[in-house]
Amino acid sequence: MIDSWFALALLSALGSGLIAGVFFAFSAFVMRALARLPPAQGIAAMQSINVVVLNPVFLGVFLGTAALCAASVVAGLLRGAAGGAFVIAGAALYLGGTFLVTIAANVPWNDALAAAAPDDPAAADTWRLYSRRWTAWNHVRAFCALAAMASFIAAIASGW
Repeated sequence: MIDSWFALALLSALGSGLIAGVFFAFSAFVMRALARLPPAQGIAAMQSINVVVLNPVFLGVFLGTAALCAASVVAGLLRGAAGGAFVIAGAALYLGGTFLVTIAANVPWNDALAAAAPDDPAAADTWRLYSRRWTAWNHVRAFCALAAMASFIAAIASGW
């Protein structure tokens, strides 16, 4: 039988890794590909992505991992042990650097882009500003999700 502490850390690591991969893909090539398009097309494509991403699969992993991380903080405090600090660190990285950054930075930028008319002459400036700032915060999200995964793996490796 799988120990529940181990299962919590493993599922938190897997969820963090999946989200890190999604955010890495956006930072590494999706945003670069969209930047190569004329601004109106880049805006329209990103507006479509921002609608399509709100689906049960992505939200299940993104929000489910946040819930697992919240449970991990409690578990880390209750269990202690050598891996407890790694579990709490992983949870803090995901919740703060991935989940909260999404809410505080990327979602407001997405909302602003949703209000933009792709064919508006000012849209090119809107797109350049959006792309630069959204991508910078996305780098933070990708790094924090990856670091969270590494912390959960360190907890498992320590015998958590």
